[in-house]
Amino acid sequence: MVDHTSDQLIMTLETGEVTIKLRPDLAPQHVARISELAQEGFYDGVVFHRVIDGFMAQGGDPSGSGRGGSDKPDLPAEFSREAHVRGVCSMARTNDPNSANSQFFICFDDARFLDRQYTVWGQVTAGMEHVDALPKGEPPRTPGKIISMRLA
Repeated sequence: MVDHTSDQLIMTLETGEVTIKLRPDLAPQHVARISELAQEGFYDGVVFHRVIDGFMAQGGDPSGSGRGGSDKPDLPAEFSREAHVRGVCSMARTNDPNSANSQFFICFDDARFLDRQYTVWGQVTAGMEHVDALPKGEPPRTPGKIISMRLA
């Protein structure tokens, strides 16, 4: 059984560490999934396959294509009133609101048009400059990758 009691994730990127405060008060199932995958090493070496300047950086697909995920079942939506603003971590999904699995994105800027349509599960509290430094593109020519992601 994985210990989900930590309230923070440490995501190590090639340029440094990013601290993410987990928000189980908003999305308990999504926080449990991200925590479980992080502890299993699922995200280690996974790239940010879609990085749009002024919008967001998306990763969490081991295939790097943006079409993959973990072998765990998709999660039901846990939408909230939490605003998609700079540093917010939210789950990527298909057109089906209940299709979030392992992919997530981190907002570079205000993206409130996503509010109540995507599940917010965390907030970057330190190291946002390392997210800002990720190579841009859809996909980036040389994508930035997660070296490791673990509960603090």
